[in-house]
Amino acid sequence: MTEQVSLWQDESQSADFAELCCALYEREVTSLCRMQLNSTNAIQGRLKSLSYYVKRTASSMLQANTPLTLDIQNASWSAKQSIHLPLAGQGIDEVNQWYLSVPLTHGLVVPVADESRIMLDSIDRIDMENQRFRTNTFGWFTLDGQQTQSIKLLKPNKKVMTAACTGHTWLNDQKAIPTMPTLRELLLSCAINWRNFKQTLTIKP
Repeated sequence: MTEQVSLWQDESQSADFAELCCALYEREVTSLCRMQLNSTNAIQGRLKSLSYYVKRTASSMLQANTPLTLDIQNASWSAKQSIHLPLAGQGIDEVNQWYLSVPLTHGLVVPVADESRIMLDSIDRIDMENQRFRTNTFGWFTLDGQQTQSIKLLKPNKKVMTAACTGHTWLNDQKAIPTMPTLRELLLSCAINWRNFKQTLTIKP
């Protein structure tokens, strides 16, 4: 009987994996069609790695330990949206102090915000001698009290990370239609340690 139950679970898992992959493929191909790629090599390069990242993301989303709800059909996370962009307690000094108190590591998932939404990025270079670190997509952030770019570094908390993972968006301080996180952001969302934002979980290949 145990073997039969296990078989049903495996079949269900396989069906969810296939549906997630299908949704991710469809979204990524649509995105590629809209991009301004000037060479055949650029398109071929993206398509060559697409299968790997789609399968890895789908597998990671199914295994993720998260408080969010997984929407299989749309390959996305869902959760209740805050009335306003959750920026309480996100002053420059508060944010800088949080990062200065954390033993920063490469790959740590961090949230950044523009005027309408919060996005996920990860640390790829650390220069604590000059109190700064670099993220993979948005570049350098300093922790000396200076704000040098329009993208704002945030300290992670449940509301901030939920908004980032789900693509929640606000326009003129009002809720707007969510923006779908990128494939990379979805993969990063699976590495979030919801019990301790100072650490990152390892994503299995």
